[in-house]
Amino acid sequence: MTEDDTVQRRLLGLSTCNVSDALDKLGLKGIAIGIRPVWNCGRAAGRALTVKIVAAGAAKSRHHLGTEAIDAGGDCDLIVVDNGGRCDVSCWGGILATGARRKGITGVVIDGACRDADEYEGIGLPVYSRAVVPRSARGRVVQESFNALIQLGGVQVRAGDWVLADENGIAVVPVGEIGRVLLEAEGLLEREEAMTAAVLGGATMAEVDREFRYEAMLDSDGKG
Repeated sequence: MTEDDTVQRRLLGLSTCNVSDALDKLGLKGIAIGIRPVWNCGRAAGRALTVKIVAAGAAKSRHHLGTEAIDAGGDCDLIVVDNGGRCDVSCWGGILATGARRKGITGVVIDGACRDADEYEGIGLPVYSRAVVPRSARGRVVQESFNALIQLGGVQVRAGDWVLADENGIAVVPVGEIGRVLLEAEGLLEREEAMTAAVLGGATMAEVDREFRYEAMLDSDGKG
């Protein structure tokens, strides 16, 4: 198992809520709001392959959007598409999803809209977007760049950053911070599980609050 495989496995053992809390505790930003699963696909995690989409104009793209990312991708990769939150035009569809699935890409996260939503479950590719529309990208938007700095709901994403997507939203972790974030998130998850066990064991919420410092659990002093 490679280092990337290990990181991916550990991320898939967490929710974006766990990662969000860890980011808060460490004073980091990385939560993109409003992007949800297109189908009941659960969690996906991987290193970001970034695609920037812009409005079509006089300048023509050399590639159909997303094709470079698919060809470059593999088992620990997740494609992140920045279409500026546009929900009036698709920037991902069934043929791209089929290509991504065949390469083993773990999922696709779109700050914008996709189409062919009825196909993704059968293809087996987790897809997360702001909306679903039937309108094609052709003549409306083009790919500006691949693996350059992009934004996802106001969060910066660089090629190689780690991304976790689930029913709650999208978490982006800078690659240089992944070790610290994983340790904090796993510790917070363990603490939440202990709190839940205490409640199920008959403890009052006031008792849980006192014992586990519920309100202060994200304090940066290390005691939360």
